[in-house]
Amino acid sequence: MRIVADENIPLLTAFFAGQGEVTTHPGRAISREHLLQADALLVRSVTQVTPKLLAGTPVRFVGTCTIGTDHLDLPGLTAAGVSLASAPGCNARGVVEYVLSCLLTLAERTGQPWRSKRVGIIGVGEVGGRLAETLTALGVDCLRCDPPRAERGEQGFVSLDTLLAQADVISCHVPLQKQGAYATHHLLDAERLASLKRGTWLINSSRGPVIDNTALATLLPQRPDLQVALDVWEHEPQVNLALAARCALASPHVAGYSLDGKLRGTEQIYQAFCAHFQQPASLSLSTLAPSAGLATLTLDAQTPADWSLAKALRLVYDVRDDDARFRAAVAGLNEGDEQIAQRFDQLRKHYPLRRECSHLRLLSTAGADAPLDWAAAGFSC
Repeated sequence: MRIVADENIPLLTAFFAGQGEVTTHPGRAISREHLLQADALLVRSVTQVTPKLLAGTPVRFVGTCTIGTDHLDLPGLTAAGVSLASAPGCNARGVVEYVLSCLLTLAERTGQPWRSKRVGIIGVGEVGGRLAETLTALGVDCLRCDPPRAERGEQGFVSLDTLLAQADVISCHVPLQKQGAYATHHLLDAERLASLKRGTWLINSSRGPVIDNTALATLLPQRPDLQVALDVWEHEPQVNLALAARCALASPHVAGYSLDGKLRGTEQIYQAFCAHFQQPASLSLSTLAPSAGLATLTLDAQTPADWSLAKALRLVYDVRDDDARFRAAVAGLNEGDEQIAQRFDQLRKHYPLRRECSHLRLLSTAGADAPLDWAAAGFSC
């Protein structure tokens, strides 16, 4: 068995060395020549996998250790007889923590209480669904928009236009689909962006082309009331520097980059790989994953709950760090410079170790003001 894989897949050797010969390459550099003797291809989101890439190769299994699949030509690969697997939900917790950190940071900068805002969630799948559950448990009013689910007769959803008109915060969590009844390419186009109510906070951690980046870059100088946090960009790894400069928060597609999420993605693809090749799946994260231990934070009963949440979350993850690293990396570069893409990829490749909130246990003294559901926020209690 010969396996070609993206070099940035964590625990790749631990999970797959026993399955055969594993060869790694940078994800964007994987070519047809690398696959001429391969049985399986394991990737992350930066490798575009098409029938052309696999033409004339023995590859019949492709696994992506990510939630998203827009980098895979699903119809074409399926028609070519290739078995496909992804890792739905693997990094959902990390993205939820990214959105929470954005909300806390924007609240701090604007002086506006974030839990009193109505949050509109576009796309209520693995990530959007968990975000809605978390925010609701924290006392936040949420609007949910998911046309495919609404048209199946499920309840509790509003139209996109209703959400845009009523939400104070908009968070995007849809897959990228360029065609069809549920197309999401430029879902937020120039017209919809211009219609955003005054003071809207806009967060995108799904896929860059869901928002028309050129239209947003044109709009923001005219709408300083808008607060925008972008983790994903059109034309990645290139980035519109003028747009990035206007964003309140900017990062290089790392919202879900917790080590825990990446490890779950590897495990899910290992299980799918074993099922496809009819091999026993004898390995698991319970024995292979590195342990970060469990740190403890005692919360002061006299500290407001929102301040306690900010303190606890920032011990685990702080979006301001990603924003600072991103801006430092592109400082001094000009629009369209090739180094933008290189530095974007380097930030992702050398991303600092990041665990999730479950690795922090919170102890709250009795009588804390307006206590929050810390478990719902992802912490151990």
